[in-house]
Amino acid sequence: MEETKEVKPNNYGADSITVLEGLEAVRMRPAMYIGDVGSKGLHHLVYEVIDNSIDEALAGHCKNITVRIHEGNSITVKDDGRGIPTGIHTKENRSALEVVMTVLHAGGKFDKDTYKVSGGLHGVGVSCVNALSTDLKVTVYREGKIFQQEYKQGKPQYAVKEIGTTDKTGTETWFQPDTTIFITGEYKYETLESRIRELSFLNKGVAITLIDEREKDAEGNFKQETFHSQGGLVEFVRFVDASRIPLIPEPIYAEATKDNIAVEIALQYNDSYTENVCSYVNNINTIEGGTHVAGMRRALTRSFKSYADKNKLFDKVSFEIAGDDFREGLSVVLSVKVPEPQFEGQTKTKLGNNEVTGIVDQCVGEMLNNYLEEHPKEAKIIVQKVILAATARHAARKAREMVQRKSVIGSGLPGKLADCQDSDPAVSEIFLVEGDSAGGTAKQGRNRKYQAILPLRGKILNVEKAMEHKIYDNEEIKNMFTALGVSIGTIEDNKALNLDKLRYHKIVIMTDADVDGSHISTLILTFFFRYMKELVERGYVYIATPPLYLVKKGKEFQYAWNDVDRKEAVERIGNGKDDSVNIQRYKGLGEMNAEQLWETTMNPETRTLRQVTIESAAEADRIFSMLMGDEVPPRRAFIESHAKYAKIDV
Repeated sequence: MEETKEVKPNNYGADSITVLEGLEAVRMRPAMYIGDVGSKGLHHLVYEVIDNSIDEALAGHCKNITVRIHEGNSITVKDDGRGIPTGIHTKENRSALEVVMTVLHAGGKFDKDTYKVSGGLHGVGVSCVNALSTDLKVTVYREGKIFQQEYKQGKPQYAVKEIGTTDKTGTETWFQPDTTIFITGEYKYETLESRIRELSFLNKGVAITLIDEREKDAEGNFKQETFHSQGGLVEFVRFVDASRIPLIPEPIYAEATKDNIAVEIALQYNDSYTENVCSYVNNINTIEGGTHVAGMRRALTRSFKSYADKNKLFDKVSFEIAGDDFREGLSVVLSVKVPEPQFEGQTKTKLGNNEVTGIVDQCVGEMLNNYLEEHPKEAKIIVQKVILAATARHAARKAREMVQRKSVIGSGLPGKLADCQDSDPAVSEIFLVEGDSAGGTAKQGRNRKYQAILPLRGKILNVEKAMEHKIYDNEEIKNMFTALGVSIGTIEDNKALNLDKLRYHKIVIMTDADVDGSHISTLILTFFFRYMKELVERGYVYIATPPLYLVKKGKEFQYAWNDVDRKEAVERIGNGKDDSVNIQRYKGLGEMNAEQLWETTMNPETRTLRQVTIESAAEADRIFSMLMGDEVPPRRAFIESHAKYAKIDV
C-alpha cells in the first residue's frame, strides 16, 4: 500500500516575511557581522570597541587606552578621547549615545569631518558588541559631566542619564559576552596582547595598557603590560625580524601623504629566504594584500633594477632577474590611511582602491631612489642578495618541476601512502604520522573508506633555514606535495598554491606526545606556513591529540589527555590512590595498539582535533622565525615565558 502524506496549503504571502527589528538581526546571524561565534569572534568584540578609541587617536583626541579582562571574562575598554556625544539626535529624537549603541550603520565615521579615516568601515562595531552581550554599560565623560546607559542584549534599560561631574573626557565601555551565542567564553591574554601590540606600532604615541584581573603575581598585582611605541613601523619591522640577522644596519623608512592618502613604510633585508609583508589599511590587517601592496612591489622592483643597471651590477648575470628576487629575505610593514577604502569581500582583507597603487608606487619609489643613492654600501649588499636569490630561484624551478612531473607520471603517489577509498576531498582526511611504526599502527586502525595514512621518516627539513631548491629536493616534503595533490605556480602568478587537485580537506599532523614529536609537528607547521599557507587559511590543517595516559584497574580503564584528567581517572577508578591502579604513560603512538589509536585519536566520534588558524600573520611569522631560526636568546625567552603551558619529557 502506498504511503500518503498530508499536503499543507501554500501560505507563502506577505505575512510570511519576517522583519528583524533593531539588533535582532545581529543576534540571529552573528557570524555575518563578526566572522564566527568561536574564539575569533569573541575576541573580535574587544577589537571593535578598541577600534573606536583608536579612531579617536587617529583624529588626534586620544593618547591613552586601557583594556581590562575581569574575572568572569567581562571586558572594560576605557579611553581619554572626546567621549561619545550624548545630546539629542534630531532625526532619532533620542540621545546620540543610544543611537550609536543600538543602531547599525550609525556613528561619526560616516562624517568626513569627524573622522578622516576609520578602521570600522561599516559602522556596525560597537552596536554589534552590544547586541551580542548579555549586559553592557557605557559611561561617557564629556562637557564636565558623566553620562551613563545600560543595556541587556542590546536593549536600553533606561534613557541616558547624568550621574555626576568630572574634569576628564573619554568613553568607558564594559560588556559581558553572551555565552549562549559564543562557543567559548574565555578570553586569551596572548591573543589580545598580539592585536594591541600591533595597534601600538601602527599608531605611534598612543599608550595601550592590557590588564588581566584573572591572574595575580606573588605580590598580589594583576598581570598587565603597557604598549607604547614612539618608533612606530621601524620598531614594528625590528620586532617582526627580531630572530633574523639583518643585512643592513637600519630599516629603510618613509612616510608621505598625497591626495589625502597617507603612506608609511618600513622595510628590512635579512638573511632568510622568504618575503614577509605585513600590510594594513586604516589599522586593518589586509592579509590578502591589495592595491597598496601591488604599488609597493612595483616600486621596489623598478627602483632596485634601475639602480643595479645604472651601476652595472647585473652585468655578469646570465639570466633575467625577476621581481620575486628583489623580495627574498625582505620584511615589510606597510600602512596606508585611506579616507574611503574599498575592500574586496566582507572580511576586509584585500584593498581594492585603484588610485592607491600609483600613490604608494610614487612614495616608495622616491624613498628607495634617495636611499640607494645615499647608501651605496648597503645598496651593493642588497643587490648581491638579489643575485643570489635569482640563482637559487632557477635551481628551485627545476626542483619544483621534478615534483610536479612526479605527480603526473602514473599515479605519482608516494609508495608509503595508504590512500583512502573515497575520492571526494570534502570527506577525505590524511594523517601525517611520525615514523613507520606508528604509521603501521595507524594503517591498521584507520577507517579505509575516508582516512589515508602517510608515514614520515624522521624530522623533515627545517624550511626556515633552507634555500628553496633544497626544500623541493627533500624526500619527505616531495611526498607531502604529491600525496596532497597540490602544486606551486610560477613566478608570474606570485608562486600561488594550486589547490584544484587537493585530495583531502582534513590534513592531520599526528606525532608522539613528547619533545621530539612536538619538534616534528613544529617543522611540519613551519613548512605549511611558508609554502602552503592557504591550506592553513582555509582551515584544512589540524593537529591530533593522542592521550598521555591509560589508567587501568582490572577491566575498568580510562584515557587521560593531561595530568588533570589522570588525577580524575585515579580518583574515579582507584579511589584516589595511585597504587591500586596501573598508570601507563604513552611516550609514542607506537605504544598503542590499532584499536586504542582509533578509539582515542582517529575516530571522529571520540577524538579531539585542534584546528590550526592564523589570527595574526605578523605574530605567526615572528614566532616561526624565532622558534626555527638560529638566534637562541629570543627562543629561550619565549620558552621560559610559555613554560607553564608545557610539559617537557626528560
